[in-house]
Amino acid sequence: MKENFDEHSEELELIQRFEQMLGSSETAFFDLNDFEYIIDHYTANFDYKKAIIACDSALAQYPFSNELLIDKAQLLAMSGSFDEALTLIEQVAEVEVQNPDVFLTRGIIFTQRGDYRDAIDQFKKALAFAEDRDDIFFNIGLAYQTWGKFASAIKYYKKCIALNVENEAAMQEVVYCMEITGNMREELPFFQEFVDADPYSYVAWFNLGNVYNKLGNYDKAIAAYDYSTLIKPDFITAYNNMANAYVFLGEYTKAIEAFNAMLEHGPPSAEVYCNIGECYEKLNQWDLSRRYYQKSIDLDQTMDEAWFGIGIILDAQGKWYEAVHFFRKAVNLYEDSVDYWVALAAAEYHVGHVVSALESYERAAEIQPGDKDIYLNWSIILFEQGNFEEATEIILNAIELQPDEAELYYRACAYMLSAGKYKEAYNYLENGLILDFNKHKLLFEFFPELESQRALARLIDQYRK
Repeated sequence: MKENFDEHSEELELIQRFEQMLGSSETAFFDLNDFEYIIDHYTANFDYKKAIIACDSALAQYPFSNELLIDKAQLLAMSGSFDEALTLIEQVAEVEVQNPDVFLTRGIIFTQRGDYRDAIDQFKKALAFAEDRDDIFFNIGLAYQTWGKFASAIKYYKKCIALNVENEAAMQEVVYCMEITGNMREELPFFQEFVDADPYSYVAWFNLGNVYNKLGNYDKAIAAYDYSTLIKPDFITAYNNMANAYVFLGEYTKAIEAFNAMLEHGPPSAEVYCNIGECYEKLNQWDLSRRYYQKSIDLDQTMDEAWFGIGIILDAQGKWYEAVHFFRKAVNLYEDSVDYWVALAAAEYHVGHVVSALESYERAAEIQPGDKDIYLNWSIILFEQGNFEEATEIILNAIELQPDEAELYYRACAYMLSAGKYKEAYNYLENGLILDFNKHKLLFEFFPELESQRALARLIDQYRK
């Protein structure tokens, strides 16, 4: 553990040194391997601009490094500068005719440019000279996948995985392609073969578990993840997937055990604490739930799910003033969550903050205009305030967006009857009855006083089968 920490500290110091060099405009010397790490760091974080700057700095110190030219060409391709990337790679090709990275990079550029046939041709040429063929098979698969030829993509991803079962990217993409083609179940034997060939491969069991997980067979997924962790007890990702599978099954106590295993074998995690808090919430163990949500927040103040979780607990306990504080914190951290805005709106209304409640429902509707419940809850506030016209307007807007939702027509009918607009009310009632007759009961559940209206009853009887 100490060695890993020291190594991480050295790498962090390396990035800081490079950043200081950029900030001071002074030239600092770096070993070629150090530059390769810096370039990889920025590339992994999708900061292609800084990665290219790092390449240029490295080339200034190592102008004859073809590896750096190849790195820069690939980065330019990722940035969309295809012509410049090809120019660079052709410079390398003049010197190293049989360098597989030249063909590989050309293929990457052609794939990025949408020239899939040419890309695949270049990748196949690379196979003749490359020692590590799994990466090339992966790129061929990726080209076919981007081209929309999923069956061919699966074929080459399989070739990649056959050479390197630990290639996580290939495993993720092949599973995705199998989902698209609908052949996931038929492909199960492919993943089972790796387990049969090496029953002590934790990766093979993990991959098999992921396939069962995708198929919704959570019991078998859990069994596979369990084997994986028996072979590699510190395999945190397997514990995580196992925990999530238990959550899908509603087995929250077992999910907590798996999440705790992650904490036992890995560093403290705000996300894991939050997940444990949610499991305890599902078990109605409010004190434990809040404790873990708070541990999550203590570790990461920006963990919006944990703030929201505490708000949910307080709301369930009828502590709405306190809930409002936590819901507001959650929406400030993540403004695009419908659930956060809806929960905040309901809590605000409970404490008498009518205007804030209306504003929160309006924000929720902007994010997810296809959710009828938002409009129903939003409009009822206005209705209860005696503002029948605005309440009706909100429902009519919802009907424009969701013309097949019968409940909206029944609610429009109720509001219009309350406003004395009987003719319009009956029109909306008829539409609701046509769409879904049985839902007319919602009208009386919400407004029981309407059951005494004979004209309404006669109209409903006309549509009774």
